Formats: sequence, C-alpha cells, structure tokens
Amino acid sequence: MSILDNRTELTRRVNEVAEVAGYLWQKGWAERNGGNIVINITDCVDEEIRRLPSLGERRAIGTTLPHLQDCYFYCKGTNRRMRDLAREPMANGSVIRITDDCAHYEIIADQEVRPTSELPSHLSVHDYLIAKGSNYKASLHTHPIELVAMTHHRPFLEKDVLTRLLWSMIPETKAFCPLGLGIVRYMLPSSVALAVETIDAIEEGYDVVMWEKHGVFAVDTNIMSAFDQVDVLNKAAQIYMAAKSMGFEPEGMTDGQMQEMTKVFGLPK
Repeated sequence: MSILDNRTELTRRVNEVAEVAGYLWQKGWAERNGGNIVINITDCVDEEIRRLPSLGERRAIGTTLPHLQDCYFYCKGTNRRMRDLAREPMANGSVIRITDDCAHYEIIADQEVRPTSELPSHLSVHDYLIAKGSNYKASLHTHPIELVAMTHHRPFLEKDVLTRLLWSMIPETKAFCPLGLGIVRYMLPSSVALAVETIDAIEEGYDVVMWEKHGVFAVDTNIMSAFDQVDVLNKAAQIYMAAKSMGFEPEGMTDGQMQEMTKVFGLPK
C-alpha cells in the first residue's frame, strides 16, 4: 500500500519530483546525496490522509512556522541519492505533516524516511510563501557546477552582477528567469540563519538564490518550473565559460537590447 494509490494528482506531482531528480543526477548537479526537494502537497490531501498515524516520533523543525499548521509536504530523504529517488520516490522520500504547534513534523507515508537535513531552510521559505499568498509550491536546492564555480570569484557576488552577466549571454535567460539571481554569502549549510538570508533575498524579488560556494535555491509553482529556471541560468553560465575558454571575454547583449526585451515581452525587470 502506498499513499499514492488511487490519488492521481498526488502521484503526478511525486512522479514529477522523480523526473527532476533524474535530470539533476544526469547533469552532475547531485553528487552522492547532494541536493534537496520539498513540495507542498496540502491541496492533494484528503480526509483519509489526514487520519494517517505518525510512523514515528514527532521531530522538531528547529523554529516555529505559524503558516504551516496542518500543511503536508513531500520531502527528499536525508542521505538519499537523487538517482535513487528518480527510480523509487517513495522509498527515498516521505510525506510529512506539520503539527498543530507549527514547530514539529511527523512522517506519515510511505516509510519512515527522515527528510533532508536542510528541511528548516525549505520549510521556512514555504512558510514565507504562504504568508505572502504566493502560489509557489516547490523548493529546489541543487549544485549546478558552473554557477557554483562563479561564486568563487568575489566580484560576481556583488548585487546583480551575475544577473546582468547571465541575462546578457542569451535572450532566453532574461525571458525565462526575469527576476534574476539573488546572492546569499556563505553561511553554514542546513542552518536557520541560511533560511533567513534566503527569505530576505526572495523578499527582495528573486525566486532563484545563489548560496555562495554551495549551490542554488529556487522556488516556483511546481518543481519542474523551479528546475527550468536553474537550468536556464546554468546554460548562460556555460556560454560565458565557453567563451572564456576560447580566450575572449564574451561581448554579451547590450543594456539597450535587454531593455528592449523588457518592454516588448512585458518583463518585470
């Protein structure tokens, strides 16, 4: 028996997570157990799911998240590999329920697979998104090689330096990642402080945030859309590095050309 049995929409969403997990592994962005995915599935939950007992003890989130009361999430498991999740999502991830005190969670299906160690960061962001009335339901953390490499160059960490550079490499980057790339300076992985800084970046108007020397955190309406944004940004980084490897500084689109795109396509920036 699985929580997915006879639940078409829930099955579709979990299978989409599995599909994205496969892409992350194929791209080399998910070494060993690297990367995390959390999706809000509360709107897929029926009364039978609400009555499911906890599979173990309730566990502390590490902070209180008042907007997540009675919310449900599918989470990648800690120390689980994306390549394995791609094949067996319910053996390498689990469904959790946030308890009434908004400070703990319970695993309810299918197996007692503990969620990612970065759960506090992900859930804090989801709490923020709900509070803001956002329709974003997916959060993705992954390690795109070229983007991470660029954070080892300090000038790229200044506000919107990478945004402008990446937008200028190919028109699709500005079209499909119109909010740009936020920057969070290095902080201890899995910490609540990292979550706070990430939320601050999202509050500034970004939906993809670069964690210096670590990886990318992206939010969107679904996990495929979150993946697409990271994929597009990393393609721009690859174009930049390909030009550099040929021995020249890429010219990039001009400010005028990018402003024209903003006007013609009604982009926010």
